[in-house]
Amino acid sequence: MRLIDHPDLRKFIQYALEEDVRDGDHTSLACIPKAASGHANLLIKEDGILCGLPVAIAVFAEVDSDLEMDIFMDEGDVMKKGDIAFKVSGSAISILTAERLVLNCMQRMSGIATLTNKYVQAIQGTNAKVIDTRKTTPGIRLLEKYAVTVGGGANHRMGLYDMIMIKDNHVDFSGGIAQAVERTHQYLKEKGLDLRIEVETRNIDEVRQVLEVGGVDRIMLDNYTPEDMKVAVHLINGRFETEASGGIKLDTIRSYAETGVDFISVGALTHSATSLDISLKAHFS
Repeated sequence: MRLIDHPDLRKFIQYALEEDVRDGDHTSLACIPKAASGHANLLIKEDGILCGLPVAIAVFAEVDSDLEMDIFMDEGDVMKKGDIAFKVSGSAISILTAERLVLNCMQRMSGIATLTNKYVQAIQGTNAKVIDTRKTTPGIRLLEKYAVTVGGGANHRMGLYDMIMIKDNHVDFSGGIAQAVERTHQYLKEKGLDLRIEVETRNIDEVRQVLEVGGVDRIMLDNYTPEDMKVAVHLINGRFETEASGGIKLDTIRSYAETGVDFISVGALTHSATSLDISLKAHFS
């Protein structure tokens, strides 16, 4: 996923600045001379994976196009406490106006990238891929899912609009797996849509039902034990992609990856990641 030229990034930044700045950063405007200039360094205060440079670039440009950045690290770099990721130079008021939005985004995104990388490292040597979910913070899904990719993970669907995900409640309201899948194909045909279809299953019997009806791209194996998942993967035998889901943690993910499952979705990547400690240290002239 490319972020710097994503059409939704500028919309997010404009909304976030409106939320924070509105008619002005009155503290900076009140106590700093209008002509004051200088620079600030982005100081890394905690080890992890650096993420969010495209957001910082876009925020500084939106606040003041005359601000200049010298970038010393690459997106996705392993960062160590004490590293300087970049320097931003120009109007002191502009730097301070942009500071909190830049930090909020980069701290959150670096935390997600760092946690994702731990999950990815935990299953090295297997064929499974770590993917995210829709358990994201409303309004910043774009940033959070991008951070997952920087950490070495992959994205599941972005939202309700770009993939069919027939979950347990859909199955129950539809009257069964076969009915849900058949209605989905009818709907897609009527609307002229070409969307991938995934079905969530709760047990081996439901896996058999999906195999019988067919017409899907992926089968989710939700809240299975590793032992049951191995049975299900063997039963599916490559006919469809397989996805493990449901409370999978860092200390258990490898046991699921070793079942031969294709994807492992982890909601914790975005809903439980801890922001990393990063700060902007000013040096004014």
